[in-house]
Amino acid sequence: MEKQPQVQHQNIMKGILWATLASAFWGISGTILQFVSQNASIPASWFLSVRTLFSGIILLFISAVLYRGKIFGVFRDVHSILLIFGYAIFGLGANLLSFYVSVQTGNAASATILQYLAPLFILLGGFIFKHKIPNKVDVLVFIIALVGVILSITKGDISQLSIPPISLFWGIISGITAACYVVIPRPLMEKNSPLTVLGWGTLIAGFFFNLHQPVWENVPHLTTGSVIGIVAIVIFGTVLPFACLLHSMHFASSEDVSLVDAVQPVMTFILSIVFLHTKISFMEIVGSALVIIAIYILQYYRRKSDQAAQKME
Repeated sequence: MEKQPQVQHQNIMKGILWATLASAFWGISGTILQFVSQNASIPASWFLSVRTLFSGIILLFISAVLYRGKIFGVFRDVHSILLIFGYAIFGLGANLLSFYVSVQTGNAASATILQYLAPLFILLGGFIFKHKIPNKVDVLVFIIALVGVILSITKGDISQLSIPPISLFWGIISGITAACYVVIPRPLMEKNSPLTVLGWGTLIAGFFFNLHQPVWENVPHLTTGSVIGIVAIVIFGTVLPFACLLHSMHFASSEDVSLVDAVQPVMTFILSIVFLHTKISFMEIVGSALVIIAIYILQYYRRKSDQAAQKME
């Protein structure tokens, strides 16, 4: 009996390590995305058509193999259909588009930090639409994150922005759509595999992107580097990280796994500095650290609140 806690601890650590790897892959893909969008000058419309179409096909194929073809549960009724289309268009598709434009007009590090504000937008949405009164911790977290963002985008000098206003705008939209990405599919994931929901969401988003810009039309000039970059984003930005995240759930709870979300922006920062020579000031680092700390506090508090509620039941 004494060995049980040790085994449980080892399993949790395995889960956290796999989740860390998933976050690291997302961080790597963000850096590659900056190369593709800026250095390779790939238009957003064509790139998103390619990324979502092929990612969706790959994810649904994997899902069909794992779940023996049972991948059509998301279309069981009208409500589910509306949710999967809403997730595909207003969550996943809108998030991929806004994040890409934010990176293309600014840099991956700043765009990632702005997207990382999604939990705060979920909190704000609850206040606006459900009239949930924020508590002291929520207010504290919001203030810390706000100060962090201001430092990140101004380098401590409020008279100037470290990124173009258009990049800031799309970065904020990216954070809002990332919140939609999390909230909209929750009912679907209670009855379907997250992998299946992601696969259909990605493929449906790909269908709409291709209506606007088919992958076979207006193909940009592709170098070997840009092709490798696009393939790497599909693999490191979609397939591998989600596979690692799902595998981590076998060892640890989603609450434990959420502890390592901060690896993504940190990884993007480091790789952007090393490989893309992005110039990051000390105040930007301090600001980004404040945002990460704020989101960590929010997630930690929410986890403790959920655990307390479960014990009461």
